Amino acid sequence: MGKVYTLSEVSEHNTNKDCWLIINGKVYDVTKFLEDHPGGDDVLISSTGKDATDDFEDVGHSTTARAMMDEYYVGDIDTSTIPKKVKYTPPKQPYYNQDKTTDFVIHILQFLVPLVILGLAVGVRIYTKSETA
Repeated sequence: MGKVYTLSEVSEHNTNKDCWLIINGKVYDVTKFLEDHPGGDDVLISSTGKDATDDFEDVGHSTTARAMMDEYYVGDIDTSTIPKKVKYTPPKQPYYNQDKTTDFVIHILQFLVPLVILGLAVGVRIYTKSETA
């Protein structure tokens, strides 16, 4: 078993000259792997200073890639120093009628507008029929 590091200790290693990652509770010094990483060094550097487990798992690494990790292992992370994930819940907002129109007016318009269109269509039909007759 390796040394136990805190999140703040691991977070100090966040450059392309010194890059450490936290994956599945273990700390890896991936500095030597930066140039060889198929996704580029930016991908690894952007995952420093946090638990990168989700980033690692989302990509779907091969068993070969997982086996390579042992080579870069430097220790474990003190999990009490990693902040717990909090599920975001949006604040409750009251119903907001954007156009400020009352529901009563909307219901009347939904009834009257089709009637007016129907009346116009019938009027045009009668008018055009009487001219041709």
